[in-house]
Amino acid sequence: MAFASFLGRVLFASVFILSAYQEFNEYGTDGGPAAKALRPKFDAFTHRVNSQVGFQLPEIDIKYLVAGAIALKGIGGLLFIFGSTFGAVLMLLHQLTATPILYDFYNYDNEGKEFNQLFIKFTQNMALFGALLFFIGMKNSIPKRQPKKKAPKTKTY
Repeated sequence: MAFASFLGRVLFASVFILSAYQEFNEYGTDGGPAAKALRPKFDAFTHRVNSQVGFQLPEIDIKYLVAGAIALKGIGGLLFIFGSTFGAVLMLLHQLTATPILYDFYNYDNEGKEFNQLFIKFTQNMALFGALLFFIGMKNSIPKRQPKKKAPKTKTY
């Protein structure tokens, strides 16, 4: 049973780790292709936040966002393999921040091809988010093992 749990965590975390590894290899000095793809989506996201909420997000260099995403996915995935709740929280944080920016279906007409593709990717990432929440919930619901107490010795007179 423990092996199956470990194997499941390895398969789940491999999505995050392999993605982080690929982005790390392509990073370069400017953040690589991930930064180029993220820039227009991040600009659209900040514009929407500013127009809807009235909150101005600070100017952020995209290559630092990509580096942060690589760190969250890589470190979180490695810790998650060993059953760490902290690793799951790191991956959860990545999903929470990256998913609404990368899969911005809300910026497209719901009849368009882009809308459907982005919505499917968005829901897939929300399923990963839910699986991480489930893992954290299950991990916290299992009581910690208490060391066995020795039975007191009876005194014989």
